[in-house]
Amino acid sequence: MTTRTFKKALYLSAALVLSALPAKAAETIKIGVLNDQSGVFADNGGTGSVAAAKLAAEDFGGELLGEKIEVIAADHQNKPDIAAATARRWFDTDGVDMIADGAASSAGFAILEVARQKNKIFVISGPGSSDFTGKACSPVSFHFNYDTYALSKMTSDAITKLGGKTWYFITADYAFGHALQRDATKFIEAAGGKVVGSSAHPLGTTDMASFLLQAQGSKAKVVGLATSGADVQTAIKQAGEFGIVESGQQLAGLLVFITDVNALGLKVAQGLQVTTSFYWDLNDETRAWTKRYIAATGKPPSMVQAGVYSGVHHYLAAVKAAGTKDPTIVAKKMHEMKVNDMYNKDVAIRPDGRVLHTMYLVQVKKPDESKYKFDYYKVVKVSPGAGAFRPMSEGNCPLVQN
Repeated sequence: MTTRTFKKALYLSAALVLSALPAKAAETIKIGVLNDQSGVFADNGGTGSVAAAKLAAEDFGGELLGEKIEVIAADHQNKPDIAAATARRWFDTDGVDMIADGAASSAGFAILEVARQKNKIFVISGPGSSDFTGKACSPVSFHFNYDTYALSKMTSDAITKLGGKTWYFITADYAFGHALQRDATKFIEAAGGKVVGSSAHPLGTTDMASFLLQAQGSKAKVVGLATSGADVQTAIKQAGEFGIVESGQQLAGLLVFITDVNALGLKVAQGLQVTTSFYWDLNDETRAWTKRYIAATGKPPSMVQAGVYSGVHHYLAAVKAAGTKDPTIVAKKMHEMKVNDMYNKDVAIRPDGRVLHTMYLVQVKKPDESKYKFDYYKVVKVSPGAGAFRPMSEGNCPLVQN
């Protein structure tokens, strides 16, 4: 073979190889919503969180820094191993730049560990454990929305001071439930109350009878539900069947979403006091955004879904301001910038990752008090974030020098 023939064959071979390779994908800013889309938290997060993330992308025209903003989603089924494996695959092979939501705290901690290892941003909205800004805090994680400390402080403190001095807890038997009972107990005791007993239920319990009977037998003035999602709906429904309230005990749902009230109906949920970081009917801006959200989902947005919107919106604003999607630079910018969106106005993010949302203690309306669709809450108390969330000096976050 001549030199010219050899070179021609070499070029032809190279061309064939190149033509067989997949075309390079267009550059994207890829956001992954990783949560529960089929289980007990599907209603308050699930596909609604995906819709919320897409609304945030829409607010930036679907494109930033010349790159398309893409939102993908996966269901981790509230299993930490699936959550970790999905997060690792997304970061290592699928080009995901940040993850939002998280759902159950146990799955959220698994995602956080992978995000920490890969130096990728995690916007936490569904998980509620206050440990995310405590011993588990990280430079790349941001806790939008509620946490167990704020929920406990507003709800249990208010009820105890109004005479609910003895409590019995029905608690979800995983990280979130135990953190919620722990934090609530602190405020109950500080307000002069006492926890007389508790029982822990597995995730996805469909029969709360034994737990409710133990609560009745305790004679506690308040039955505290340190659980959430479909489990809290089950507990509230069956508490009605057992006549908990009729027998003189008070029912306190420490984490009840508007999606739960919507599913239960006002007749069942009326009178419950609930702590939330978001209510769709607060002002003209929240109502306008909710109109967009309902057009996409047909349901009122929960604070988890609003938190996903806020977190993704803030992330994209930081990418825009930084002029890059480099996670180290963007995380720093997210801390520097105040959170501004349809329900947060100049809200600060602390060094431990806590977003200082305003928190609201609300009461579920009676059926005859509701004047229009999804008119479910009346605001009882408003608490600025600095007063609602745990002081940073008490959190034991290793990033913070106390």
